[in-house]
Amino acid sequence: MVEGSMTQGAGQGPVVRTATLRDFRVPPYAQVPVQSEEPQPAAPQQHAPQHHAPQPQAQPQARAQQSPPEAQRPQPRQPQVQQSTESGHPGNAVPDGEAPDGYTPTARDLPVISRGGPGDTVQVQINPSEMPAADGPGPLFVVGDVHGYLDELLAALTEQGLIDAEGQWAAGNARLWFLGDFTDRGPDGIGVIDLVMRLSAEAAAAGGYCKALMGNHELLLLGAKRFGDTPVNSGAGTATFQAAWLLNGGQKSDMDRLQEVHLQWMARLDAIELEDEHLLMHSDTTAYLDYGDSIEAVNDTVRETLTRNDADECWDLFRKFTKRFAFRDDGGPQAVRELLSAYGGRRVVHGHSPIPYLLGEVGTEDGEDGARPVVEGPHVYADELAIAMDGGVTMAGKLLVVELPLHN
Repeated sequence: MVEGSMTQGAGQGPVVRTATLRDFRVPPYAQVPVQSEEPQPAAPQQHAPQHHAPQPQAQPQARAQQSPPEAQRPQPRQPQVQQSTESGHPGNAVPDGEAPDGYTPTARDLPVISRGGPGDTVQVQINPSEMPAADGPGPLFVVGDVHGYLDELLAALTEQGLIDAEGQWAAGNARLWFLGDFTDRGPDGIGVIDLVMRLSAEAAAAGGYCKALMGNHELLLLGAKRFGDTPVNSGAGTATFQAAWLLNGGQKSDMDRLQEVHLQWMARLDAIELEDEHLLMHSDTTAYLDYGDSIEAVNDTVRETLTRNDADECWDLFRKFTKRFAFRDDGGPQAVRELLSAYGGRRVVHGHSPIPYLLGEVGTEDGEDGARPVVEGPHVYADELAIAMDGGVTMAGKLLVVELPLHN
C-alpha cells in the first residue's frame, strides 16, 4: 500500500504521497534495541538447528469438531525449546541512525537449515518399510505469515504435532499449507524457506504434503534481487524494488544468503489453490481476478509474468498483491462471493492483513497508542465467508498454525 495510507490497499488510497509501496510498519512497541556486542555469523548446520523460542501459547478454541480418525491425526508433542535470555527478538531491532524509516535490520545471522544434499536438491533418507499405507488424505493445516520468525514457527509446528523436537516431519499423511510471506521483518527468512523446502520433501515421503503459496513479500524479494534500483513505473512516479524492499523490512542477512534455489522456489509458487472447499490465497484482495478466471489460469499467468522478467510487469503484480481489506467492510461478503464464484470453494482463507488491523486493535499505523494486540486465533468474518490467518507475529502477536475446518 502507499505510505501514509495504511488502512487502504496499494493504489486504493485517495492520496498518493510517495511512489514507493509500504506494506505496514512495525509498531514501536514491538521494536527492541540491538544488542551491543558485535554479531558473529553462525556456521551452517547439517541438521535442523536447535532454536531458542518462547513456549507456544494455547491454540484457538475454534478448532475443527469433525476430526479425522485418531490414527490419522498427528499427535501433539511439547516443543523442547528453552526460553531465550535475550530481551526480545532481534528481528524487530531498529538501531539508531538506520535509514530508511521502517527498516528493521537483523542483529545477527542465524544458521541456515541444511537441505541435506549438494546443489539445490532436497534429499531425504526414507526406509521403505516405514512408509505409511495410503489411507486417504490426512488432516489439513494452514500457516499464516511467518516473516522470518523461525523460532516461533518451529514452536507452533511442534505444538500441533507436525514436526518433532528435532524439527523433522512427524505428521504422516497430514497436509500443510503455508499462505506466503516467509521473509522480511523477522531475523531468519532464508531459514524459514529452507525449513519449508525440507519439510515438503519429508512430508511427501511420509504420505502427506507441505506446500506453499506466493505472498507479496516473495514478489518483493524476487524483485529486489532481480531489479535492484532499476526504476519502475509505479503509476504515481518513479519507484524501485530495492527501496520498497528496505521500506518493508528487508533483511540484509536474507539477501546475503539468498541462493538460486531459493529464487527458483519462490518464482514457482502458486498464487491461489482450492483445498477441501477452502480457497487458499495470501492477500485479502480481489486482484486475483485480474489474472484469470480459473485457479489454473491465475497461477499460470503469475508464473509467466515472473518468467518474462519485466520490471514494470513484476512491479504491477507486486502492487496488486499488496492490496488488502477487500473483505472487511460492508462490501466484504460480496467481494468474497466474487472470488468463490470464479474459483470455487465455500470459504476464503488468507494471510497478509494482520488480524489486529482487521479488528481495529491497533489505533494508528505507527502504533502510537502503545496497545499490544491480543490474538487468540484466526479471525472469521465477512458473514463467516473469510478466515484471516495473519496473527501479527511481527507486532508481538501470534504465529498461527491451525487445523481446518473451523467451526464457530
